[in-house]
Amino acid sequence: MAAARVRSGGRPTLEEVAARAGVGRGTASRVINGSPKVSAQTREAVEAAVAELGYVPNRAARALAGNRTDAIALVVPEPETRFFAEPYFSDIVRGVGAALADTDMQLLLTLVGSDRERRRLAQYLTAHRVDGVLLVSVHADDPLPDLLEQLGMPAVTSGRRSASDPFASVDSDNFGGARAAVDHLFSRGRRTIAAITGRLDVYGAQRRLDGYREAIAGTGLEPDEQLIAPGDFTEEGGARAMRELLARRPDIDAVFAASDVTAAGARQVLREAGRRIPDDVALIGFDDSAVARHMDPPLTSVRQPIEEMGRTMARVLLQEIARETQERPQIVLPTELVVRDSS
Repeated sequence: MAAARVRSGGRPTLEEVAARAGVGRGTASRVINGSPKVSAQTREAVEAAVAELGYVPNRAARALAGNRTDAIALVVPEPETRFFAEPYFSDIVRGVGAALADTDMQLLLTLVGSDRERRRLAQYLTAHRVDGVLLVSVHADDPLPDLLEQLGMPAVTSGRRSASDPFASVDSDNFGGARAAVDHLFSRGRRTIAAITGRLDVYGAQRRLDGYREAIAGTGLEPDEQLIAPGDFTEEGGARAMRELLARRPDIDAVFAASDVTAAGARQVLREAGRRIPDDVALIGFDDSAVARHMDPPLTSVRQPIEEMGRTMARVLLQEIARETQERPQIVLPTELVVRDSS
């Protein structure tokens, strides 16, 4: 009877799909919405019924009934110039997009580089115009995670604001990656090893500095704060920090930079100062981005699985939105040192 009605031009309903599959309406809905909480046999039966009846989910009705928008926001609290200058962000977007490709979710990219943009985003989120938020490059004083908590909005951050941050997060092993970089420099005979940090209000940058310090202590070298200069993950910041380091300690024979873009700035200053890489000064970056591969000489860098971080963030958020878990996982993915000619 249902098939006859469909052939005459009527739109099949979820109830008809459930009846054809021999399951309840709720079970049919879970299959159609991609929930893993059904057996393979049940899934096959419902999918067969969908195909036979030509059922198409009414996304608008489904969203209204479940108070859903079928959209998530990827929020980057950085100015536009930094977003487009650093490969890290495009790789995160690529990973998130890959994870959402087979879902009905729309991805909204939002850059928040000013207080005005932050206020506008707060209004948007308060209106619950998205089902969840992916927050990238979160800073220690960023109020956005607290706003999301107040709103009860599912959220996953790229890294944490601090060691005690309770939010679900996905990060790479910043500490272990930095330690491996310094250990490598020491193994190559370098003994005056400097560090250019990232912005230290970013927890990942703090962990990279912690890894550097731990490695220096492990080699038996004397810790020297004069060998540490603040950077901000930018090329300009790397150049500024490198000038500062050379002025303080002209005997530097190695530099660990908190990002590949930072390392590019440091390299330019070293060349201007007549220092050969790696003969006079070895250089290591972090990210293993296209910048590292195309640098002259090619840059040794700590590879973090940035696209996989984006995919994992999206998967965790989808689970939160579907209320499949009450846990807030804090996932740390491994890093790998990729050795090239700069060290």
